[in-house]
Amino acid sequence: MVTGNRAIIIGAGRGQRLMPTTANGPKCFAEVQGRRLLDWTIEALTEGGADDICFIGGYLVEAIESHYPALTLRHNRDWANNNILRSLMCAEDLMDRPFVACYSDILFSADIVRRLFAAPGDIVLGVDTDWREHYRHRTQHPPDDAEKVIADGSRVRRVQRSIPEAEATGEFIGVVRFSLEGARLLRAHFHRARERAAGGRFREAERFDKAYLIHLFQEMIEAGVTFDQVETNGQYREIDTQEDLSLAQELWRG
Repeated sequence: MVTGNRAIIIGAGRGQRLMPTTANGPKCFAEVQGRRLLDWTIEALTEGGADDICFIGGYLVEAIESHYPALTLRHNRDWANNNILRSLMCAEDLMDRPFVACYSDILFSADIVRRLFAAPGDIVLGVDTDWREHYRHRTQHPPDDAEKVIADGSRVRRVQRSIPEAEATGEFIGVVRFSLEGARLLRAHFHRARERAAGGRFREAERFDKAYLIHLFQEMIEAGVTFDQVETNGQYREIDTQEDLSLAQELWRG
């Protein structure tokens, strides 16, 4: 019987908006307070309860393989032509136990990981309820681009960028936990949606391969799948631009 908690880091993309930092290394090699984003991520995941970590690489994946040999590696060979949802499914074979999936360009705490693993729901999103403060100084990444959430208590009712800022109760931080049943539902809805899209448009994405995680999440919510949330209050930062990198040097409290 398979036991333990797994983590899957989605890090295949190039991070064009973080140039020139990403010219010679993956986006997660960007440093905050003297440490790579990937080092912060691995620490939060392991301290939060993950005992096995997979990294899904694409752009300069050989750097991950060389510097982090302890990580299980999955290669998104078509990374230049797809997006986060397709990237995650490069590790579909590892979804045989409860797991946390996360973006590779974020800073978050071990506490949110710990509470996600402990939460009773089958699919549980990490959500920053202090998200507006996070955007106060971000001139290059406006709130319109946030993966906003509307929740009623712990139940997530909607997760979409198009949610009006005034209506959002939080922002999805890019960290989500799936139980075994949650992983089954994720895979089933992914394959069903991919078949239906047949290479064409899927929700807000111009084609299925370019879809984000939240596109499938909202599809699942509308199909009646229960999504819950665990809140973090400001213990999260996204590193998408040079401005974000500068702000994290000053404001991140790991």
